[in-house]
Amino acid sequence: MRIRVRRTGGFAGIERQGEVDTAGRPDAAEWQSLARQVLAEGRPTPPAGVPDGFRYEITVDATTVHTADPHVTDPQRTLISRVLKEGA
Repeated sequence: MRIRVRRTGGFAGIERQGEVDTAGRPDAAEWQSLARQVLAEGRPTPPAGVPDGFRYEITVDATTVHTADPHVTDPQRTLISRVLKEGA
């Protein structure tokens, strides 16, 4: 499973991206479970955010969902943080 995160917006407007491939990882099941939960909670189109807030595009294999501050759920925030940290 390939998980990609693209973060845009924020005060400085700097874009950040990361990607993780779960194939062969010892923690693949954990990543996949979290990714499925995030897909279920996401929106197919970008939601309205707040000024200077971040917007997120999360792609798992061929499915893309969107979220934005302040509407990011705990599972979404966890996945976003992990992908941007490990997949940068």
